[in-house]
Amino acid sequence: MRIFKKLALSVIIVISLSLVTGYIYFDRKFTPPENKLKVSGRAENIPMTWDAADENSHAALLLPIRLKGVDRTFYMQFDSGSPTTLFYKNSLKSIGTQFRTQIQSGNGQNHIPMQFSIGEMGVISDFELLNYGSAIDSDANNKNIIGTIGTDLLEKRIVILDFKKSGCSFVENFNEKGFETFEFRKRKIVIPGVVGGENLKLLYDSGSSGYELLTNREEWERYRIPNGSIKIEKGNSWGNVLTVVSAPADQPVKIGKSELQLSEVTHVEGTSQMQNLLMKTSGMQGMIGNKIFLNHRLILDCKNKKFKVE
Repeated sequence: MRIFKKLALSVIIVISLSLVTGYIYFDRKFTPPENKLKVSGRAENIPMTWDAADENSHAALLLPIRLKGVDRTFYMQFDSGSPTTLFYKNSLKSIGTQFRTQIQSGNGQNHIPMQFSIGEMGVISDFELLNYGSAIDSDANNKNIIGTIGTDLLEKRIVILDFKKSGCSFVENFNEKGFETFEFRKRKIVIPGVVGGENLKLLYDSGSSGYELLTNREEWERYRIPNGSIKIEKGNSWGNVLTVVSAPADQPVKIGKSELQLSEVTHVEGTSQMQNLLMKTSGMQGMIGNKIFLNHRLILDCKNKKFKVE
């Protein structure tokens, strides 16, 4: 009996240590680096465009930016699912010798000190470089995407996304009447919502902006219109190909004090075990993109964890 008790105690200790170790590992893995952005000024009514041949597809939300020392407009994707603002190495290297030299002299370091501006707002930092992107096209009419704007910038400025007028602003102050709270942990925006009478925690990821609501297979079956036509597409997540399955829906979605209308629901096949585990452990029950806000204005104050949908 004593041997059994000792053995049981040992098993409990091992399991407890494994859980603690696992928690520390995942906590560190998904904790973003320190926010070192230096931001000055403000940007008002910046035109928002979509990275798509068809303007109605809303594949990715793009903002025009200027690099210091380069007399040309480039674009960065506004991605509220990314906790860090970063640049694409392959794109920067093709812009000019100044960036190629900086990258090559970095001795393997995946960061580059630089400055860019959005309207009258300047942003300076030692930015992360991602081994991603395409060479810059010489055609000035093409939208050359050279990086991603993450939620570290949203810690420095309140963002106003006016989808109805296709304009974006970054300001320091805003009238706080009518605001509600949301979760902002590890620079992830988790907004409370009600779908089908059920309270949900919805991750706002503008990187998935072509879709209204992404959820698991079970909830997808519940929200979709029975016998509605199913659309299957291939998605891209940092170079990984995913299968995206969408179906028509007819559900009211309450976010804040506004009631929006869900016309399509989506689930994704082919996500990694790590992504699935992150979703479960975070408590998130779905993901919303920009498409559901197309006729509204979304205001996010990440510093004070407040939001408003108008």
